[in-house]
This record gives sequence, C-alpha cells and structure tokens, in this order.
Amino acid sequence: MPVLGSTQVFRQTAEERNIRWQIVAAFERAAAVLLFAAALPLLVVSCLVIGLQSRRSPWIAHKRVGWRGSALWMLKLRTMWDKGERSNGWIEYIDDSDGPGLKRRDDPRVASSFAQFCRRHSIDELPQLWHVIRGEMSLVGPRPMMLAELRRYYGADAQEILQVRPGLAGLWQTSGRNRLTYSERRQLDLQWVRERTVGMYASILLRTIPEVWRGENSW
Repeated sequence: MPVLGSTQVFRQTAEERNIRWQIVAAFERAAAVLLFAAALPLLVVSCLVIGLQSRRSPWIAHKRVGWRGSALWMLKLRTMWDKGERSNGWIEYIDDSDGPGLKRRDDPRVASSFAQFCRRHSIDELPQLWHVIRGEMSLVGPRPMMLAELRRYYGADAQEILQVRPGLAGLWQTSGRNRLTYSERRQLDLQWVRERTVGMYASILLRTIPEVWRGENSW
C-alpha cells in the first residue's frame, strides 16, 4: 500500500480546508440575502429617522482596507453628524486617512438617542450584509480597518490579518467590544486568523446574537 508523503498530506489537508471554507462562504452569502431582506423594514425606518434628524444622507461609505489589501467602501448608517452641516447625494463617501482612533462614550457627534441606540445594537452595521452578498466580507472575521489603523496598531501583523475576509462580527467583538485596547484586538484577530475552524466560526455567530441584543460595551 503506498504511503503518502508529508508534503502530499499537507496539500490534501489544505485543499480540504479550502473546500470547507468555500462551502461556508456560499452558505453565508445565501444567509446574508435572507438577513438583508428581513432587516429591510428596519433599515428603511432607520434611514427615515436619521435623515430627518441629521438633515443629511443617512448612508455613508467609509474607506477601509479589505480582503488582501483591496479598497473597501464600507456601507453604514450615519450615526454621527455635526450641527449645521449638509450633504448631497444618496451616499456620502468618507476617506479619513488619519483613522478614527478608539471610540468615545461621550462623542458629541452622536447627537441623538436614536443614533446611540443604533450604535449600541449595531443597527448601523446592517448595510454591510450587502458586502457579504457580494463576497467582499464575511459574517465572521476581523473588522475592516483603515490603512492608518493597520499600520499604527497592527504593524507587521497587518498582512496576515488581510489574508482572510473582513467580517461583520469577530472574536474581539464578542470578547469586550469597544472597551478593548488595540493590542487586545490585534491578539484576538490573530487568534482567529491562525486558529479558525468552522466550529469557532459558528460559536462566534451564536455569541454575537446576545451581544448585539444586550448592547454592552458598544458606543
């Protein structure tokens, strides 16, 4: 009976792993279509409220670094605005090259209780289901960051992080969210990239549901 060499065994294992994640990607794109359709009434109402409150487009697209370093204009509902400013068009494109830094609990740009509610329960992130449908993001993965954030806080580890699709939910989002430092986030992102399994993927998805419902450590 022929014995497989270690290189051939490794190749087969890698191929099996790739097939497994291709199946997961197909599943989550189908799931994202259903979730987007289910969330559409909530998105429509949220857009109307935010548009009336901000007097601006309720949609923004923030430039982030996507899978394998590609540019990703990440869709979000607007939850921050300065009084007196106006915007034109359906979507406001934001290229903030310096990066947003750590979020503050008392950011004065979060100017309404409804905007705070959307941020606390991640309603503003629901438009990113569109990126999952397009194959640009995953339901689970490191959150897409700005180039300045990657360089400043992830350094030499940035390229490793970019080898997997960015996600709507991730390991650090279910382990403390905004109260974590960038160093803690980097370690959890690297843990996901290096150790990820389908079981780990499913566990993060299940943990995300109560995390979003409670809205703790999110601002």
